[in-house]
Amino acid sequence: MPNPVVTRCIRRAELRRLVPLSDTTIYEMERRGEFPRRFNLTPRCVAWSFDEVQAWLAARRDPAPDQVLERAPSPDVHQRRTRPVRTLGS
Repeated sequence: MPNPVVTRCIRRAELRRLVPLSDTTIYEMERRGEFPRRFNLTPRCVAWSFDEVQAWLAARRDPAPDQVLERAPSPDVHQRRTRPVRTLGS
């Protein structure tokens, strides 16, 4: 099965301007299959398909009723390793 032709590719700097997420968040979402995958242009240069990123943004902008994202749960601050929250009396 041949790969689809990429009409335009974007590098990391342009991706950051289009998608206001951190690199770590984007990489984690890629790993989970929730964001378009990057591909290598050279051994040290990666890019994303502009069309795939635009389609992902459009899907986020106008989600189907069954695709509404739930708010992430708040972290349990009592499990922090640094500066744990102390309860009264301790």
